Amino acid sequence: MKLKMMYTFLNTDIALIEKELEQSVQTDEPLITEASLHLLQAGGKRIRPIFVLLAGKFGDYNIERVKYIAVSLELIHMASLVHDDVIDDADKRRGKPTIKAKWDNRIAMYTGDYIFARSLEMMTRIKEIEAHQILSNTMVQLSLGEIEQIKDKYNLNQDLRTYLRRIRRKTALLIAVSCQLGAIATGASKDIHKELYRFGYYVGMAFQITDDILDFTSSAEQLGKPVGSDLLQGNITLPVLFAMENREFRNKVEQLFVVEHKDELIAEIITYIKSSDVIERSLDMSDQYLQKAINVLDHLPNNKAKKPLYQIAKFVGKRKF
Repeated sequence: MKLKMMYTFLNTDIALIEKELEQSVQTDEPLITEASLHLLQAGGKRIRPIFVLLAGKFGDYNIERVKYIAVSLELIHMASLVHDDVIDDADKRRGKPTIKAKWDNRIAMYTGDYIFARSLEMMTRIKEIEAHQILSNTMVQLSLGEIEQIKDKYNLNQDLRTYLRRIRRKTALLIAVSCQLGAIATGASKDIHKELYRFGYYVGMAFQITDDILDFTSSAEQLGKPVGSDLLQGNITLPVLFAMENREFRNKVEQLFVVEHKDELIAEIITYIKSSDVIERSLDMSDQYLQKAINVLDHLPNNKAKKPLYQIAKFVGKRKF
């Protein structure tokens, strides 16, 4: 089942979110508007706004309230992508030129800052102090995750704990608070929004692990960027971490980071990863997180959102893009 088929009852509200996103990046400076829309219109799964809306169903749902949370969190995600592409020197994002590739690093950085500022402005419509405290802490952790990723680039001396902490900060927390803040915005009880946070956290961990697997197993067309691009940019992900238990493979990665012409070596690395057991081991870890997410759902009240949350969790583990 396609992702969009899992929450068709939200189609009208999702269309409203898209319209709000587009309006939120409008400014009197045409270049910033054009650059922001360039990223926005490149598409995306909008997984964070979807979780906000679904979580909102556990309280007194009102799209005019939850839309501010949904837009704000998607803008934070977008801003982080713009900055990521500068750090990674990435030319492609979702099959289209990145902002830094189409313009330059300076425009990209200021566009990311602008999008981020707009997200904070959007959050001012939410009056619950707890929501602001949660989001502020999340943004601190997100920044620390980005710094950790920069620090660990090309570092072969990493362990599983380092990797999991990095993806927790980089990806899982923002998905977790998408679920939590959606519930808080609609007045759901503390017990419910805490359980939704746990659900989102586990799904977020699995989501990033699956992303890291797809970087080797998917096609360039599906990824919208070259296969193995994370490793080419110096990022040690879970499949590579497992594969480096083999000394010969580790030596190849070490060579990859220093040689000028990388095509033949990265092809060998991709072949090894796909033919060994490291993809299966990585999938097993993703499945463990997804099972934890599904177990959390058992503690939540039955409503219209529960089945889509279950289906999305399953989708995360099986997606091919």
